[in-house]
Parts: sequence; C-alpha cells; structure tokens
Amino acid sequence: MIAGVLKEKTGEHRVSLVPEVVKQLIQQSVTVWVEPGAGALAFYPDEAYTQAGAIIKPAADIIQEANLLLSMHLPASPLWETIPEGKMLAGIYQPLYNAGLIQEAAARKLTLFSLDSIPRTTRAQSMDVLSSQANIAGYKAVLLAAYTYSRYFPMFMTAAGSIAPAKVLILGAGVAGLQAVATARRLGAVVEVFDTRPAVKEEVMSLGARFVEVEGAADASAAGGYAVEQTPEYKQRQEARIAESAVKADIVITTAQIPGKKAPVLITDAMLDKMRPGSVIVDLAAATGGNTAQTQNDTTIQHNGITIIGNSNLAAAMPADASKLYARNMFNFLQLVIRNGQATPDFEDDIVQGACITHNGAVTNERVKALGVAAV
Repeated sequence: MIAGVLKEKTGEHRVSLVPEVVKQLIQQSVTVWVEPGAGALAFYPDEAYTQAGAIIKPAADIIQEANLLLSMHLPASPLWETIPEGKMLAGIYQPLYNAGLIQEAAARKLTLFSLDSIPRTTRAQSMDVLSSQANIAGYKAVLLAAYTYSRYFPMFMTAAGSIAPAKVLILGAGVAGLQAVATARRLGAVVEVFDTRPAVKEEVMSLGARFVEVEGAADASAAGGYAVEQTPEYKQRQEARIAESAVKADIVITTAQIPGKKAPVLITDAMLDKMRPGSVIVDLAAATGGNTAQTQNDTTIQHNGITIIGNSNLAAAMPADASKLYARNMFNFLQLVIRNGQATPDFEDDIVQGACITHNGAVTNERVKALGVAAV
C-alpha cells in the first residue's frame, strides 16, 4: 500500500510523519510518498525523507493514487474536492465541531480516522495525540505569557529593592494545565489551579501549586479529560471563587473545553474589569469560543490594559518536537490499521472503532452521531 503525507494548510507548521517514522513504515512494506515541502516548516527537509526511503510526489498524485492520506487537518480546497470516493484519511479532524465536513465525507464514502477521537484508555496512551500536543501547548503558553508580561516571573531581591513573584492562575488541570503548572513553577511563579475534578488536586499540589476547591462539581471522570456541564448553583460558586483568584492574578492560562460544545466562559467581563492592568491571559480554548468573554481566536487583543491571547494551536509553535510526538502517535495507531503492508483496519478493535468517524457512506462514531450528524 501507499501512505501519502500531505503538506498542511497555511498556518500549520507541523507534519504528519517525520523521517524516522517513515523509515519504520517502509520496514513494514509500506510505500511512503511525501508532498514537496511537507516537513519544511517543522525543519524536516525533503532530503531527510528521501534518505529515509520516501518518494517525493506532487499533491495531486498522492491524492489520486495513495491508499492512505495523512494530514493533520483535512485538506483545503481545491484539493479536498479532488479526493476520490472510498479514500482513507487519518489526522486530527475535530469531528464534534465540524459536522458539515463530516457529513460531506460520509456522502463521498471516505473513511476518516480522527485520532483526537481515540478512547483515552491505558491501552491507547501511546496513540493519544491530545495529550502529546496539549503537553507542548501548556509549556508554550507559559513561555508566551512570560514573554508578553511586563514584569519578572520569579521573586528578586536586589540592592534596588525586591520584586514579588508573578501570580499565575491556571484554569483546568488536564495535560496542558499540569504542564503549565510545572513550567510556571520552574520560572519561579506562585501558582493557583482551578479544576472541576477533585481527583486532580493531588497532582496539582505535587507540582507545588495551590488547588482552588469548589464543592459540588458534576462527575467528569467519563469526559476524556474535558470539562462537563455543571449545575447553575455550582456555576455561581465557581464564578465567585475564580473571581477571587483572577483579580489577584498577573497571568491566567485557560484550558477548559466541553466536547462538541462552546467552551465555558470562566473569566467574565466583570472579572476582566477588576484585573490588574498589564495582566496577561493565554486562552487555549479559543478555537471553541474561549474561556474569557473577550477571547478572539488566533488573535491577541488589549482589553482595559489586559493582554488576551487566543491561541488553540500553540503546539504548532514548536513544530519539530510536536511533529515527532504526533508521528509516533500515528505510527502506533497505524499498527491497528496496516497488516502485512496492506490497509486492513480491524473495525472490531475499540480503538479503531473510536477513531473511525465515517466509513462506507455512513457516520460511524457514536459520539458524533449523538450530536445529530446523521448517516448518509
């Protein structure tokens, strides 16, 4: 079979496969074609792919002849319209937020494997693209905040006077949030963390941060690391506690998302009005609406002296390592799809079932169907 690696859309610097993973696939009797320049922005030149055994081919040839198309995002027009019926694709397609594209893919009898839909089980950890990319995003969010912030992060005691450490508030203690905690602490900040899941308290405290507790949260254990809808009474208590911390914070990192729904607004206009001028907010939930009332996706704005950075794609700002980790996740997943050099997905496997969004003209993923994306 032929696996084809496509160049990503403008603004995405990562690539689906890196040369070392290409070499491993070739050892499994898979032919790998790579679009010219596909890895250039991640610092993997075409020469590295050819040395690994790949063949450089135009995108049009890859789309028509490859059995499996690999791109982190669905190809942009006009390439998208040229993909033949029945083709197999794998990437991060966010099916819960892209109902129209999913319906179109089903109508064209494309088989879509979206790795962000893989069940987050122990067996699937090596394929968990959400975790590998969120880890990078949490790290980069703190570095971006430190670069933007007009003061020091650590405490300094000098002959000219003392500088108090920065106060960092992190909303959400998933993979991105915990990495943000660790990074902010390494930079010398005082860190508080809010999360609806009491189970993460121990992890937060082990990293040297204070956990902000609000009692009465709905159980989020089955939400795959995301937030869940809460009761009105809980939201009132939550808002009051977050407000107390937000008005004292110099830096806020927000990460809360709810699958298939708009991200919850955790930082209201009233809170923003009371925050210190010069404060910085980095909103990693910007692509799904944002956790602040003023967040704009892929945009940095000034609001009453506060810098609000809306960026859900920070992992792409570290494309070399992000691509390396993603490619390893992809390789591990493909072990369930490719056998003896041929594409033979085991649709009885729970991981393959979870990742498969459309197949044979129908939407197959139960979570996507539950949101009203009908079979074709």
